[in-house]
Amino acid sequence: MDGPHPNSLFSDWVVAPCWVLNTIGWGRLALGGLSQINVNAWGGPWIVDVDSLNQSKSAATMITLYLASLLLALRAHAVPSLSQAEIVLKGDCSRNGLVYDCGRNGLVWTAGAVRMNHMQVVGSHNSYHVEAPKAERDLQSAAAPAAIDLQYSHAALDVQLEYLHLRNLELDLLADPDGGMYSEPLIRRLAGLGVPNDPLLKKKGTKVLHIPDVDYHTTCSTLVSCLHIIKRWLDAHPDSVPLPMMMEFKTAEKLGERLGGAKVVPWTTELLDIVDAEIRRVFNRSQLITPDDVRREGLTLEESILKYGWPDLDSARGRIFFLMDNGPVGDVRDAYVEGRRNLEGRVLFTNSQPGQSDCAFQKLNDPSTDAAVDFIQQQVKANYWVRTRADEPLVTVVEHSCSTERRDRALRSGAHVVSTDFAAFGMSARWGCDYAVRLPGGKGARCNPVVGGACEGLLEPEEYTEN
Repeated sequence: MDGPHPNSLFSDWVVAPCWVLNTIGWGRLALGGLSQINVNAWGGPWIVDVDSLNQSKSAATMITLYLASLLLALRAHAVPSLSQAEIVLKGDCSRNGLVYDCGRNGLVWTAGAVRMNHMQVVGSHNSYHVEAPKAERDLQSAAAPAAIDLQYSHAALDVQLEYLHLRNLELDLLADPDGGMYSEPLIRRLAGLGVPNDPLLKKKGTKVLHIPDVDYHTTCSTLVSCLHIIKRWLDAHPDSVPLPMMMEFKTAEKLGERLGGAKVVPWTTELLDIVDAEIRRVFNRSQLITPDDVRREGLTLEESILKYGWPDLDSARGRIFFLMDNGPVGDVRDAYVEGRRNLEGRVLFTNSQPGQSDCAFQKLNDPSTDAAVDFIQQQVKANYWVRTRADEPLVTVVEHSCSTERRDRALRSGAHVVSTDFAAFGMSARWGCDYAVRLPGGKGARCNPVVGGACEGLLEPEEYTEN
């Protein structure tokens, strides 16, 4: 019986374990030095002790071998109906001799497969942002003409995922280790509107808002509450493409502090540790993609990405990963990588520069020239994850009359994330023109125009974008 091609799906999944067992002679479970298999699925966890199985050839042992091989084959080939199964292989899994090259946390690298960086998605800039009420807008405009750039609102995070089909969101974070730092915005006091009725603002923990004391309205006020909204959507859509989350770390302004507003709380390594912990509190290990998951032994994070690339798309479905907006030079990135030059144990991928050991992601926001597009394409081809922006509020719609030139360049660049403030038609209508950034057919993801490789057709179940 011929074995299946390493990159193909089994047409009959019952045959798969038979092939595995026939290949090893039905008497030796040869799993590349593995000593134990943990299977967290179908009522598990189940633990299969490979060494003890290899010492016996009884009928019961053969059945156990068959079941173990069945589970391995199902996971190795990412059968869609079993996408939530997680198999953790203990031992040397870099070349296990069966079907795929696996890393950590259930992620898979298969030669010739569609990888997670073979897609392109559209995301929203400042995804949480809500425009201030008129009384506050008048004060904003009186203080600075540029306040017009604050006049936009986004729908709730789950609405953006479900109905606008966005697959990238961005949050601005402010540290609040003692609680209450941003609970009484100055501009609200000046407008005579009283104290916001949000008990979460009084509690300690990372907050989500744009500019303390000036532009603070948000659809979710804490990092944890925002992430719970996203997690509920992910749990209901296990076959979605992985969601890249942009995170910008901000502080209050010194002028506001002098006027009696929020104090400036610099981001220290300890406060960044809290952000990592809050993310892990919401998402379990199998829902995350972290630097540790893609870094190979003996290589830096950058070397690992350049040589091996990102995991297979199918093995990354239903997951989320986090990208730092700050950097590539600055105090926040420096504090985050302190003592962890390859982001060991970290959750976020940092915005870094080629040649730095932590460089797997680059924020290249300006695709407005041919040279910029060419550079983005070079970075995408090299395997770096890239984010760019299709527009700027409100320059694109007010000064440039809804020109689509920058948008079209951004999409053509192959950047994996194209961020916009106008993810739906109608959002720019108040400025006298129609402008939006959408993928063809309103889909949540498409094959990357630069590195799509074997990618073709729909990247998500059709029902995910029917709304």
